[in-house]
This record gives sequence, C-alpha cells and structure tokens, in this order.
Amino acid sequence: MGTALIAVAGTLLGVIATHWFQGRAAERTAGLARAEQLRQERIATYSAFAGAVVDYRRSQHDRWFRAVRHPGSEEAEEARYASYHQRTAALQALFRVQLVCDDPATRRLAESALEVTNCLHEAVDEEDRARRSREAKEALDLFIASAAPGVH
Repeated sequence: MGTALIAVAGTLLGVIATHWFQGRAAERTAGLARAEQLRQERIATYSAFAGAVVDYRRSQHDRWFRAVRHPGSEEAEEARYASYHQRTAALQALFRVQLVCDDPATRRLAESALEVTNCLHEAVDEEDRARRSREAKEALDLFIASAAPGVH
C-alpha cells in the first residue's frame, strides 16, 4: 500500500508540474504572438504614414506650382482640393501612428513631419519652396529613424 501511495503522489506531482510548465509555455507563446502582431501592425502603420506624407508633400508641390503659374485658375483650385484630400489621408495615417506607437518622442516626430509638410504650399518663392521641401523630407526621415527600432 505504501508503494501505491508513492505512485499516486508521484503521478499527481507529475500532472501538476506538467500543467504548470504547459501553462507557462502557452503564456510565453501567446506573448510572443502578441508582440509579433504589434510589430507587424507598426510596420504597416509607419509605412502607410510615410507614404501618405510623401503623397501629401507631392500634392503640396503641385499646389504651389499651379498657384504660382496660374493663380486663381481652375487648375490651381483643383490642385488645392487635391492637397486637401491628401492631407486628410495623411491625418488618418497619423491617427493610426498615435494609436500603435508607445513612444511620445516618435509620435511628436510624426506630427512634426505632417505639420512641416502642411506648410510647404505657403512658400513665397522657389528657394523657399525648395527649403521647405527639404525640411519636410528631413522631418519624415527623423520620424522613420525614430520608429525603426520599435519594429526590429
């Protein structure tokens, strides 16, 4: 009977240990899956934001050039409305960045990249437009450099 009790106790101890180790392994696996899902979401979100800002910058250039070459024309108005559409897309992408990014400095860099791009059409001459364009590109590059470590 003593041997049977030892066997039952050993079996129970084995079941408890197995359950505990399997639970820990399941938690670890779930945690890794969540981390990978967040990483993938950040990659997609940051890439979409960068693309939206690039498209917005292009539309701001188009808006500026059309306003300078043909002020008040239908062509200039179409470019202005197209830039509004691109700004909306960039804002939507920014909102997604704000939702998935847990680094306040990176969020501020994203906001700055959008704001600098937003001011591009206000350039007073070609030199000012080129400078603003460089600043917008540099601001986006800073955001990307800051966001990159969060997706590795």
